[in-house]
Amino acid sequence: MKIAQVAPLMESVPPKLYGGTERIVFYLTEELIRQGHEVTLFASGDSRTSATLVAGSRMALRLSEDRQDPLLQHLLMLEKLRDRYEDFDVIHFHMDLLQFPFLRSLNCPSVTTLHGRLDGPGISPFYREFNEAQLVTISRSQRRSLPDEAQASLVYHGLPQDLLHYGKGQGGYLAFLGRISPEKGPADAIAIALAAGLPLKIAAKIDKVDADFWRDVVKPLVDKNASIEFVGEISEREKGEFLGNASALLFPIDWPEPFGLVMIEAMACGTPVIAYPLGSVPEIIEDGHSGYIVGSRDAAADAVRRIDQLDRGIVRQCFDRRFTVERMTAGYVRLYEKLMQSRRTDRHIYGPPLAARQTPSNVQPISAM
Repeated sequence: MKIAQVAPLMESVPPKLYGGTERIVFYLTEELIRQGHEVTLFASGDSRTSATLVAGSRMALRLSEDRQDPLLQHLLMLEKLRDRYEDFDVIHFHMDLLQFPFLRSLNCPSVTTLHGRLDGPGISPFYREFNEAQLVTISRSQRRSLPDEAQASLVYHGLPQDLLHYGKGQGGYLAFLGRISPEKGPADAIAIALAAGLPLKIAAKIDKVDADFWRDVVKPLVDKNASIEFVGEISEREKGEFLGNASALLFPIDWPEPFGLVMIEAMACGTPVIAYPLGSVPEIIEDGHSGYIVGSRDAAADAVRRIDQLDRGIVRQCFDRRFTVERMTAGYVRLYEKLMQSRRTDRHIYGPPLAARQTPSNVQPISAM
């Protein structure tokens, strides 16, 4: 198949530091190519890929000093895709919303993976309007925020089996990995570690929007407690050692997590996860096997004390059985094939091409002028 993968431009593919969506796009693209498919990647110009790269911006917008408008850059990338859409059998979007009006003008099977939160105001009416669009959700929990009319398949994220290696967890610390933000629960992670009597290492990025939360809430806790260490953002290369040496990953979220890539990254290292039962957590963590699902700080601290009861080899097996890149890619390939089989020349699955739409009697189609 000839497949276009369309990534957001805020981070490169793969991201140099934080960036779950772009990481998944990278793993999927490389696995599709390994399986013999022809892939074109629309992404930032500093992306690293085996696919044919079409640059939507010179470099990842979050790290760029050019101060480019993200909206304009994404629209320009979509225009590049419009010029080439006939080259592809399937177009796979990983962007949020901008492509949906655009899709109605294309006669090409397309699908959009929804990587983010879907329970915000106005989201349901939006997807009700574009109910012909083919969607993929990354958890059943995320799917519940969509209207019933939405056409959504389920494909869980996956990682290469050799990306992160089994670790023995002998570092004697707990790990927190991700973002410093209220919904990710770093303050709860600190409280859990203190109650359990174990050191905590926090490897996380701080977005501008969360700078006040870091300064007013989290940093004072770090400064006050010698057992709490703020590591900052870490690279993919550093992640395996960080997670593999940890006794457990703390995931005390306070929001409906769409997936939580860090959970399966920890599992790949054999590191159990202690998490609150929100969003995708009950779908990803097998309670008592790959971690513990708990309802409070006290319960989490108690779970830390029982963490040696979990077999790290079984934690890794839970990853191998459910969350490999091969399993994820197989789900997408089945969907691509289904979309291609559904393609009809008289009507595009996202609505008729522009030339086929009804035109007022006093206006001639452009092709006839």
